[in-house]
Amino acid sequence: MTLALIAPTPVESKEIRHKIRQAPGDEPKTIFKGDLEGKSVIFTHCGVGKVNAAHSATIILEKYEVDVLILFGIGGAYPDSGLNIGDIAIAESENYGEEGVITKDGWSPMEFTGFPFLRKEKEYYNNFPLDIKFAKIAVKASKDCGFDTKQGNFVTVSQCSGTRESGEIIRRRFDGICENMEGAAVAHICAMYGVPMVEVRGISNIIEDRDMKRWNIDRAALNCNKVIIELVRKLK
Repeated sequence: MTLALIAPTPVESKEIRHKIRQAPGDEPKTIFKGDLEGKSVIFTHCGVGKVNAAHSATIILEKYEVDVLILFGIGGAYPDSGLNIGDIAIAESENYGEEGVITKDGWSPMEFTGFPFLRKEKEYYNNFPLDIKFAKIAVKASKDCGFDTKQGNFVTVSQCSGTRESGEIIRRRFDGICENMEGAAVAHICAMYGVPMVEVRGISNIIEDRDMKRWNIDRAALNCNKVIIELVRKLK
């Protein structure tokens, strides 16, 4: 089994990089090949945001035969999600949070335009479902690591929600539990190539009026890395 592991930044991958042999560096946009828990892995830091994430996912899937792509890192949880800082969120789906149309009646998703992002076996608009089987394995891996875990819809944004009010607007669009800046773009590319995807996020903050003194990025990243290592161990 060959796995693609993608993290946006080195802050989000430190523990995993120490476990991969040969250990990858922290350079952005550099692809490393190695071994983790007896599996062949292709690893990279994609950089922050949708374009960077889609670019790196495309390069990997063009160059390598990959069985599963795993995107991991930190994310912000919506207040009503039931998630707390340090908990683990597993994606059931990824959703483009802002793509659509604003009219005098409010926001409408891409279905309103009639133009899907992708036509394959189905039409994909804002919503990209992720692989159910692998998500269940990720949930078990997280719980086996002792973490409080929730599975649900993720929302990918270009503009992070920095107030509770703005976060609630985005959450309601997709009944989201977690917000990030890369996932929907990677899910989009994986759907194009027919490669199953798993997304795991450690919760670094609750989406409220922005106060980074209340965040814990290091804890969220470490917990997420532990789950990814256990997930890789469980995959067959």
